[in-house]
Amino acid sequence: MRLACLAAAGLEGVDGYVVQVEVSRIEPTTGIGRTTVVGLPDIAVRESIDRITPALVSSGFRHPPADHVVVNLAPADRRKEGPAFDLAIALGLAATVSENGLELPADTLFLAELALNGNLRPVRGVLPAVIAARDAGLVRAVVAPGNLAEAAVVRGIAVYAPVNLAECVSLIREGFTAAPTVLVESLEVIYQGPCLSDVRGQEHAKRALIIAAAGGHNLLLIGPPGSGKTMLARRLPGLLPPMTSEEALDASRVHSVSGLLPAGAGLLRERPFRAPHHNVSGVGLIGGGSIPRPGEVSLAHQGVLFLDELPEFPRQVLETLRQPLEDGHLTISRSGGRVRFPAQVTLIAAMNPCPCGYLGHPTRRCVDSADATHRYRSRISGPLLDRIDLHLDVPAQRPDVMLLESGGGDTSVEVRARVCAARDRMLARQGVANARLDSRGLRTHLHATADALSLLQQAAEELGLSARAHDRCLKVARTVADLDAREQVQLDDVAEAVGYRVLDRPAA
Repeated sequence: MRLACLAAAGLEGVDGYVVQVEVSRIEPTTGIGRTTVVGLPDIAVRESIDRITPALVSSGFRHPPADHVVVNLAPADRRKEGPAFDLAIALGLAATVSENGLELPADTLFLAELALNGNLRPVRGVLPAVIAARDAGLVRAVVAPGNLAEAAVVRGIAVYAPVNLAECVSLIREGFTAAPTVLVESLEVIYQGPCLSDVRGQEHAKRALIIAAAGGHNLLLIGPPGSGKTMLARRLPGLLPPMTSEEALDASRVHSVSGLLPAGAGLLRERPFRAPHHNVSGVGLIGGGSIPRPGEVSLAHQGVLFLDELPEFPRQVLETLRQPLEDGHLTISRSGGRVRFPAQVTLIAAMNPCPCGYLGHPTRRCVDSADATHRYRSRISGPLLDRIDLHLDVPAQRPDVMLLESGGGDTSVEVRARVCAARDRMLARQGVANARLDSRGLRTHLHATADALSLLQQAAEELGLSARAHDRCLKVARTVADLDAREQVQLDDVAEAVGYRVLDRPAA
């Protein structure tokens, strides 16, 4: 019996783990060969033998079909899926035939799909897989050329990207003497998205958008059709501070696992903006499935999740957002174990004030009854509204404002500079954005005057604010003070924060 062992990688959630690929070959006592893949492989892994055999032959390697071959993917108690094991299995099969003259390194990760002619094809999840390989002590990784950009951003591991199986074997035989690819990606980009100055009027809404960007606060926009809610929401990413290298790596690994990294890009350069349709399922929104995959909320990690027409989403789907909005992550449990997905997002939601959309419109008459409006708004539960810091009325625009050639006011670039300055104050003081403060951190870093706290106590009693809504008002007030470069939260800051709780006001 001849045995070969080398390293590949599997995925669990958005994390990778090293898989030892063991290949044994026994010369047959009869003329009938058999190949078995063990270690909880899925169909794509079991089918790999049918891809690998012609790839080996077309690349000029000997692979006796009559031998008894066993491929073991260890650890055997973790499910393996996808075609990423093709390259490692093919090299293991080639190394167990003495005529091929191949000795495999134990300190190298091999991760690629094989075409029938031996070419290497890209696979998803290479970024977290290479990170796991580096953390496990491997010194190099071999991936397909299409995965080179994302693999090369991982520091501390050499990356090679041969075009085909024959070129990969040449690298191994030469001892990887060729220089590895080193990629230095700059996260500095010139923002070219929609500009805040395009918005006509809506100064109050712009102010709320700036507060949401500075402190990482969730925002709900309520207004009639055409009032500019979606226009405002799509300008939020341009106001957020640029991602740090750690944030970019964290967000990029989610997109890598989902196969959504832009072609040729190693890292996401801008914060993600996800806007799922209201017919999205619970699994589509938060992730899951028999083999858990990231949902929209995780794909928006370190960025913006925009939910337009919020009451049109099924209520049971919206309720799944409660944990990720509170904790910044979510845990999906299955019989095979638990998977944790990151979900640190800024939620911006939009809705009409009533089913027809024209409640409070200056020129259009609302045709809905009070009961219909109540049922419409009650599709959004109180616990979910509690987790949204800013509730804002966005009124219909006046005709004279709509005739302006441009919205005027500050541009997104100018506002982003103010937002970054406020965020820097937060990070220097407490290490996180204001919206991410826990109760103890809020009490430590609030620095509010006595009259400001007294006003909030009075508002909480009149509006019936929950303890969570009370604390979120304080966080918004802290952000307002940071935007004005004030260390102390004052009366006006709390008054503005309380003004953003329109859905908490008692009915007239």
